[in-house]
Amino acid sequence: MTKKVLVTGGAGYIGSHVVRQLGEAGYDVVIYDNCSTGLPQAVLHGELIIGDLSDTIFLRQVFCKHKFSAVLHFAASLIVPESVARPLDYYANNTCNTLNLLQCCKITGVNQIVFSSTAAVYGEPKENPVTELTPTNPINPYGRSKLMSEWMIQDYGATSDLRYVILRYFNVAGAEPEGRLGQFSANATHLIKVTCDAALGNRPELKVFGTNFPTPDGTAIRDYIHVEDLATAHVDALRYLEQGNQSQTFNCGYGKGYSVQQVIERVKAISGANFPVIKTSPRPGDPVSVVACGNKIRQLLNWQPKYNDLDTIICTTLDWETKHKYLFSRESKVKKVEKLAPI
Repeated sequence: MTKKVLVTGGAGYIGSHVVRQLGEAGYDVVIYDNCSTGLPQAVLHGELIIGDLSDTIFLRQVFCKHKFSAVLHFAASLIVPESVARPLDYYANNTCNTLNLLQCCKITGVNQIVFSSTAAVYGEPKENPVTELTPTNPINPYGRSKLMSEWMIQDYGATSDLRYVILRYFNVAGAEPEGRLGQFSANATHLIKVTCDAALGNRPELKVFGTNFPTPDGTAIRDYIHVEDLATAHVDALRYLEQGNQSQTFNCGYGKGYSVQQVIERVKAISGANFPVIKTSPRPGDPVSVVACGNKIRQLLNWQPKYNDLDTIICTTLDWETKHKYLFSRESKVKKVEKLAPI
C-alpha cells in the first residue's frame, strides 16, 4: 500500500526538492502551502492544497480527509535580519504554526514527523564543527522560533507515541542538476544565490556584510550543503522512522567551512564575471562561523551525499539562474486545491 505523506511548505525551495524525491520514491504526496513564497510550478508530484497553517479548521479537514502516515514540516519564515526586525511574525509563523500542526497530528493519530530546523539554534558556537550535543543558544528570533518548535516536538514525543527526526540545516544552496528545480525567491538572501545573481548581471553589485570578523580573511564562515543532498536526508529520515527507530536530531552539513570571500572568488572564477563587491556592516543576528559535524547522520541514516563540492554547488546554481525564468513561465501539471474548496 502506497504511503501518503503531508509536506508543509512543499512549494518552496527545499520542500519542492523533497517532494520530487518522495514522488520518485513512490510516495503519495500531499503538499500544503500558502504559496506566499513558494510557487505551484515548483511542485512536480502530488496534490497541492493552498492553505495556511494558521487556518486550523481547514488544516484539520485536510488531515481528516487524507489519513497521513507521516508529516514533513518545512513551512516557515527564514530570513535572519527580517526576524530581528519582525520577531512576532516569526514566532507566529514558525512556532505557533508548528503547534497547530502538532495538534492536528495528535487529533488524527499521525505519529511520525520530520522537522526542518536550522543551525541557527546553535547561535555563536564556541567551537567548530558543532555536534548535536553542542549547547543551543540562538542569537536571533529566527533561531529561537525554530528551537522553540524543536522543544514542542520533543516534549510531545516524550508523552505520546510521536517519533520524530529533527534536521538542523546548515547553509543550503545549489539546484537540481537536471535543471527543473532551484532557488526561485526574488528576495533570497542566500550568499551563493545572490553571488551568482551578481555574476549573471541580475543584480548590479554584491554586498558583503562584515569584513572584520575574527576569521582568516575577515569574512564570515559557513558550511554549504547542496539542496539535493539535503532532500535525500529527508527521505532517509522518513524511512528511518518507518522502520520503527527512535527519535533523533541530526546536523545536515558537510563539515567544511568556506568564508564569504572564498565563495565570491570561486563564483568569479567559474563564471568569468568580475562583478562589483561592496563592503558593508554586519547584519544583526549573523554569527561569525558555523560548521557542521555530520558524523551522526552518516552513521545512523547511512546518508551518503553526492554533491559535496563547492564548485558543483556554484555550477548548478549558475545553470539554474540562467534557465529558471523560462522554466517557471509554465503552468504546473500538479492537481491544485484552492483554500476554500470543499473537502
